[in-house]
Amino acid sequence: MPARFHQHCLATALLAWSVGGFSAVAVAAPAVADAEPAAETTDLVDDYFTQLAEPDGAQAAAAVGSWRLEGCTLYVTLEPCPMCAGAILQARVPWVVWGAADPKAGAVESLYRLFEDPRLNHRVDHVGRVLADECGRILSEFFRGKR
Repeated sequence: MPARFHQHCLATALLAWSVGGFSAVAVAAPAVADAEPAAETTDLVDDYFTQLAEPDGAQAAAAVGSWRLEGCTLYVTLEPCPMCAGAILQARVPWVVWGAADPKAGAVESLYRLFEDPRLNHRVDHVGRVLADECGRILSEFFRGKR
């Protein structure tokens, strides 16, 4: 099942990029509850904080009936950064599937291991590098076009 939703994640990222041009980063984050998408968003550079954290979390919370997203799996094209990892931890998301590693800001494996930090009161199971080549290619093409 993870590959199916990750393919959907890639398609969402590509759609955002094609519609938003170079103002929409190809980072998609659908939340899945009970094998059905509960919320979905893309990261828009100009409105990063409100676009990624608020609507996606609010949509998923409304779909599951709680701010605790304990029954959700989050699929993302890029390894979560510290801000996103913090939001995931606070929302009690139990499972994250991510694509490309982020050597500059990754907070799951690359730079930090926030999902496994014993000082925190919640842990997040995760699997990384799912469709990593495809995710990395999309992100690289996006940033190449920005330069």
